[in-house]
Amino acid sequence: MFGYVTVNQDELKIRDYKRYRSFYCGLCRSLQKRFGIRGQVILPYDMVFVDILLNGLYEIPLDEEDRFCAAHPSRKQHMVSNEITDYAADMGILLVYYKMLDDRLDEGGRLKMPISKADIFKKPVLKVKAGWPRQAKAVEEYIKSLRECEKRRTDDLDYVAGLTGNALGEILVMKEDMWSPFLRRMGFFLGKYVYLMDAYEDLEKDSKKGNYNPWAPYRVRKDYDALAENTLTMMMAECAKEFEKLPIVQDIDILRNIIYSGVWNQYRAMKDKQAGKDKEDKA
Repeated sequence: MFGYVTVNQDELKIRDYKRYRSFYCGLCRSLQKRFGIRGQVILPYDMVFVDILLNGLYEIPLDEEDRFCAAHPSRKQHMVSNEITDYAADMGILLVYYKMLDDRLDEGGRLKMPISKADIFKKPVLKVKAGWPRQAKAVEEYIKSLRECEKRRTDDLDYVAGLTGNALGEILVMKEDMWSPFLRRMGFFLGKYVYLMDAYEDLEKDSKKGNYNPWAPYRVRKDYDALAENTLTMMMAECAKEFEKLPIVQDIDILRNIIYSGVWNQYRAMKDKQAGKDKEDKA
């Protein structure tokens, strides 16, 4: 689920990028305080977005500090954080843990290895589950249902992508209130986009390895690339529609940069790479 929901730095003002970095560093600091170095190594860009989004919606005062860190030992980094940052850190650990557990299993559901990296997060995740039971249950059910789809090799794109959508929808809802329906729908479509984009990017690799990929049956269609692009565009259009219903002013330019441009970074890079390859083949 990680890596797609980030900024397009080329289209962001310098001050906004510095602000984005301050959230990034604040989340890194929160992960370190709550889970130690093991927490910092999983720092997910997607959860930086969650942090900025929910802070923009609720406008809870941010604590600001300048600190040295292991990654930048010679220069202090500006960091902003609050209870929402801690929530984003908890959700990042939760997602990584269950993804690692899933990676331990082969396609038949058997353990490929008795011990994995997931074990180092077992105790921290117990605390997260106790504090956020609804979100934890959603992620558990998501991973379980996704594995069932992989076993059946379902080609129902809408259904299988919706599993990620449901999980991310619950994660965007930190607390139940009047904004919950909008956040859930926003997260639902963003999650679907992330899953479908990840599968689209991995299709060639999965095909070579014989791994499950829901796009595989559609690859033979002449309009496959257009179908994929239209589907991805529709997901983000629905996500953006729900986002624009939220009364957010704080960091709105950063959030719009991510939603309207940043999420397409990987897609653009993939297409540029493919275009270069096609040009070489014709030469």
